[in-house]
Amino acid sequence: MAGIDFKKSVRDYITRMPSLPVTVSKVLEVCNNPRTSPIDLDNVIKLDPVLMGKVLKLINSAYYGLGTQVTSLARAIIMLGVNTVKNLALSTAVIDRLVDKGAFQALNMDGFWRHSLCVGVTSKLIARRRGVDPASIEEYFAAGLLHDIGKIPLNNALAEDYVRTMALSDRERIPLFLSEKRVLDLDHCEAGLVIAESWKLSGAIGDTIAYHHTHESYRGEHGDVVRTVAIANYFANREGIGFSGNLYPDKPGLEVYGLLDIEKSMLEELEDPVNAEIEKAKVFLKLG
Repeated sequence: MAGIDFKKSVRDYITRMPSLPVTVSKVLEVCNNPRTSPIDLDNVIKLDPVLMGKVLKLINSAYYGLGTQVTSLARAIIMLGVNTVKNLALSTAVIDRLVDKGAFQALNMDGFWRHSLCVGVTSKLIARRRGVDPASIEEYFAAGLLHDIGKIPLNNALAEDYVRTMALSDRERIPLFLSEKRVLDLDHCEAGLVIAESWKLSGAIGDTIAYHHTHESYRGEHGDVVRTVAIANYFANREGIGFSGNLYPDKPGLEVYGLLDIEKSMLEELEDPVNAEIEKAKVFLKLG
């Protein structure tokens, strides 16, 4: 629409978004050190009693099904691993900043987050079936859970225009990110990258936010996660689990399945376990 600088509106909105807690930034910094020990991470998270309480609640939820009550954060870190607890802390903090029912305009918040949970748990299930190192599996969940966060500033800052964007996608039967580009001159991957840079969400999560619709051009070190989330995103949209506004998702090519060494038919086996995992993972939203 002539005269409106959509990119500036989105950047201004993101600038006004509350930043991540200092503790979470410190968690990311500590975990980027390959010599980090469970004690190091325990010492950082304990500085924020609210975050510590949320992480312990997650660890003791049905999502993990440990079968025994864990009251010590240090023990939880040893049981689950530094990377898993890092991703729990990060996911909890990001959702805490983004779950605002009153701000959601064009998209339905409950539908959006169910879609996000679906992509997260589907990514995790695919990774598990591929035999991915258990220490890395939670990164697949976190990347899937947060892949669409760029839609939040588009939806909240440009509500009427975002309705037009979804209408164009529906009318011309094209993927939503292409419709966003035509109407707004930016898509949710670009908007999400601005958030990722602002909150220092580097690594697999930041790359997935930026490349989950253009995974074929991705040349970084986290291709497995990016491609897995792209497939999980297609599955969630195709099955209509939740609602992301994308009724005509872009279909991953067969070469993507080949790169991950999985059969396309794997997706047909996932619907029941995915729905069961979504119910367990709803604890993330209850903490937000």
